[in-house]
Amino acid sequence: MVEMTLIYEGELRSTATHGPSGTTLITDAPVDNHGRGESFSPTDLLATALGSCMLTYIGLAGDKHGWDVRGTKLTVGKEMVADPLRRVGRLVVNIRMNMAFDDHAIKILTNAVTTCPVKLSISEKIQVPITFA
Repeated sequence: MVEMTLIYEGELRSTATHGPSGTTLITDAPVDNHGRGESFSPTDLLATALGSCMLTYIGLAGDKHGWDVRGTKLTVGKEMVADPLRRVGRLVVNIRMNMAFDDHAIKILTNAVTTCPVKLSISEKIQVPITFA
């Protein structure tokens, strides 16, 4: 089990430390939720985790099939909803591959991104449309 340690700093800000590496990051509540918005919010990190996981799985597929996928760019747009409580409603994923891929390769890559552990852990209440360009 990997352990992260978090400390509440006040003013809706926390510091998180990754146990194995000691790397730290700061989270801030967004401005529209009474925070400063000076760093990633917890829900921003959900979107970031999804994008990072998808890129990792694109890298694994690239390694398996001999494709150099370095330079692939992925953006995740996060949309919040009140349902009736505030939560992530949609994570819009756009993937711009570093080169042209045929339909068969895109099918392999689509399978890779939709089976990454973060995607599989996201509630079905959250819409996750994915496009490749």
